Amino acid sequence: MRFLGSGDAFGSGGRFNTCIHVEHGKSAFLIDCGASSLIALRRFGVDPNGIRTVFISHLHGDHFGGLPFLILDAQLVSRRERPLTIAGPPGLKARLLQAMEVFFPGSSKIEQRFALELVELEPGKSSVFDGVEVTPFEVRHPCGAPPFALRLEAEGKVVSYSGDTEWTDALVPAAEGADLFIAEAYFFEKPVKFHLTYRALLAHLGELRPKRIILTHMSGDMLGRRAEVTHETAEDGLAIEL
Repeated sequence: MRFLGSGDAFGSGGRFNTCIHVEHGKSAFLIDCGASSLIALRRFGVDPNGIRTVFISHLHGDHFGGLPFLILDAQLVSRRERPLTIAGPPGLKARLLQAMEVFFPGSSKIEQRFALELVELEPGKSSVFDGVEVTPFEVRHPCGAPPFALRLEAEGKVVSYSGDTEWTDALVPAAEGADLFIAEAYFFEKPVKFHLTYRALLAHLGELRPKRIILTHMSGDMLGRRAEVTHETAEDGLAIEL
């Protein structure tokens, strides 16, 4: 898997918005697709047509705003033929159509040359897409629709992702025992409403018990204090194996 984008909404550290590319077997999926994600895909040489599914944690632009560009690229540039599934919170369908019409008027009405399936997930209910089981857990991050932490399992490995949220007990079943927990660490210790700090994460590690943690979505404050961090931190382009 590779972190194509590991940044926050404001480009702290010059990083791309959240976008994580995961390969499993002969397939691949994205976790989130922030506004800059198509640029990140090109930067790191990832073929958009190889992506079968996009899992969206919540409906803020730095996490789903790249979808209109991904869909139009598939239609007009990459000439996609295979189906694409986008799965995310309730409200995904309406918000995506709105975004497409704001960015590119008329684009939501174009008949795609490929099958596009939009799926709205239910909190706590597991679904399977292209061999990937996803379970969403509702967290605390107002965005006009339910925000999710995601627990994804494929080929016997579990990757969990906090999404954006302040501490909530919903993170425990989402991350417990995961092979990798990708956790927001927006600030080092300064409390920021609806976001997770590194200090808060440390306070709850005994409950979460993941096998590995990588911190992401870091503000300038957090980036400036990485020398004080004892866990792995994401970088744009960071590739790992599980």
